[in-house]
Amino acid sequence: MGHGNWREGEGVFKCPEDQLPLDYAKIYPDPELEQQILGLTIRCIHSEEGCRWTGQVKQLQGHFSTCAYNVIPCPNRCLAKLTRRDLPGHLQHDCSKRRMRCEHCAGDFTGQAYEDHQGTCPQESVYCENKCGARMLRRLLTQHSATECPKRTQPCRHCGKEFVWDTLQNHQFHCPRFPVPCPRKCGVVSVAREDLAAHMRDGCGSILVLCPFREAGCKHRCSKVAMGHHLENMAKAHLTLMCGLVSRQRQEILELRRQVEELSSGRVGTLVWKLCDYTRRLAEARQRGNLECLSPAFYSHRYGYRLQASAFLDGNGSGEGTHLSVYIRVLPGEYDSLLEWPFPCRVTFSLLDQSDPSISKPQHITETFSPDPNWKNFQRPQAGGSRASRDSMDESTLGFGYPKFISHEEIRKRNYIRDDAIFLKVSIELPQKIIA
Repeated sequence: MGHGNWREGEGVFKCPEDQLPLDYAKIYPDPELEQQILGLTIRCIHSEEGCRWTGQVKQLQGHFSTCAYNVIPCPNRCLAKLTRRDLPGHLQHDCSKRRMRCEHCAGDFTGQAYEDHQGTCPQESVYCENKCGARMLRRLLTQHSATECPKRTQPCRHCGKEFVWDTLQNHQFHCPRFPVPCPRKCGVVSVAREDLAAHMRDGCGSILVLCPFREAGCKHRCSKVAMGHHLENMAKAHLTLMCGLVSRQRQEILELRRQVEELSSGRVGTLVWKLCDYTRRLAEARQRGNLECLSPAFYSHRYGYRLQASAFLDGNGSGEGTHLSVYIRVLPGEYDSLLEWPFPCRVTFSLLDQSDPSISKPQHITETFSPDPNWKNFQRPQAGGSRASRDSMDESTLGFGYPKFISHEEIRKRNYIRDDAIFLKVSIELPQKIIA
């Protein structure tokens, strides 16, 4: 038995047949035995996979070049190894380096490149992605989606909101930022639709406006554009109107101030009058003589007689220099034409004791009278004549009261004067027929 297959080797190894040790140096070629072996009949090593070939050993290598079950590498060098019988399907469908021709553009590609090319071929016919129903070459799809497709979305160039193209035209009739012309043709080229109302109200130069001096009496009305010329040309007239307005407002302020004084003097039917700076006022009265202090006006009742109290701190008439004198007079009022005349109400004067009630019981000085119908003092007063007659200091001007209401000595015995102030209270008692 020869071992020609190991001629190139050296050393000791085991025989593959009987496992006996062999020395490579003692092995020699045996041509006759080799021919016997090569002439032996054998089956293909892939017989279990299904190959039915049988032949001599020396024919095996030649069979391998055609055996359908022999594993061979892909001729396209894709690194795949497979049986020869599977090679056609691999080359046609699976090989990443197989050559493929696109049916749409006729381009030649390797297998992997062809897979990448599928779905992107510019010559392939496809439907619009917006589902508008149009079909075209893929290379035309971008332009169609951008400029032609009726289902494409596009922002409104006025308000910025996204709309489908076939609804965008209708949106322009409602878009709040769509520019529209001023209906008055004031010269403004366009105004956003949602700003038009404000423009018409505040900014339109053609809108008619009233003169800003209308409160002063100017009746002029013109467009906003022309108003500047009106103000410039009528400056002197406007100044005259403003002077008149200021004068009227001054009279209104005086009247309101008078009404406030009447309301703040006390509740209707009662006056509580505080005379401050008593020491200074008494000294001034002694120096000047017959110095009269006047209270705020007040009403006997709602819609009733208008009255006013007066006081002479150093006395008047028989009480001059020794007593505090108090009087009440009837003033012209708003409701005199509705009232009964002469004045019929009982009047009570009180000088209030300011002593602490928790220490001693207050002892107010009080005097009451009922007016005589024949007294001139209580007839209906004439409007506008009170101030002129007041300067004369006659009995009718003073009204009615008490020249010796309280002496200077008595007023200092208790706390009638406190914090250099006194309180005079005047109460009006209505007759029953007026109350009813």
